[in-house]
Amino acid sequence: MNRSILFALACLSAATWTLSAQAQPASGGPPPPPSAGGPPAAVVPWPVTMVTSVEVLRSERAGGLDIIRVRGLVSSPSWGSPHLIPITQGEPVDGILDLIFQGTVPTTPAPLGPFMPFEALLPVDKGHPYKGVRVRSGTNAITLKTLPGYAETAAPKEDCAKCRGKIFVAKGAQPPAGAAATSVVREADLPWNLRVIKPTDGLPNYAFDPNRLTLVLSEDGRIVDAAWD
Repeated sequence: MNRSILFALACLSAATWTLSAQAQPASGGPPPPPSAGGPPAAVVPWPVTMVTSVEVLRSERAGGLDIIRVRGLVSSPSWGSPHLIPITQGEPVDGILDLIFQGTVPTTPAPLGPFMPFEALLPVDKGHPYKGVRVRSGTNAITLKTLPGYAETAAPKEDCAKCRGKIFVAKGAQPPAGAAATSVVREADLPWNLRVIKPTDGLPNYAFDPNRLTLVLSEDGRIVDAAWD
């Protein structure tokens, strides 16, 4: 993580107190190395796929220092460098410190797989004016209104790790008669930015988004290919 950038943003957030971030490595390990003989993949910062919990711990030994601990999920093990970016400038009117939970990710599609846990810490010096913390991801936000304290949200029902070959059921539609529950993927269980490509669809533009799930369907509505891109 670029600590100088984070420090500059923190100074905008509070002129008389200091915010500094500490990143924890992704539980899924470091990003895979580039293919042999090719240039390294470009890496960009991006809001994580989902934030699942926000916790504020108060250390009396450190003179009342508050430590914000945020956990979330990312779409693949290629994510790295988890960090929290403050977007609040000055003393907030509502007393809430607003943060974005980000990581870095290669600008190439990632294959399907189980979500990976992600975690970051942000110490906040004693004397800060904040009464609560809001953390935003690419798809949701969690607000903690009591410091110290803890808030969480339920993990998603479907990460689409085993989507290929299953029948896609759009919102409001019903699965084919006799289809087993384990053989279908319901759009309602996919709370992500979703792009569905049918056999007759064109693709007018392509912009990379590691939090967007792309599903390619066959003529009978089955998922024949998918990726986070």
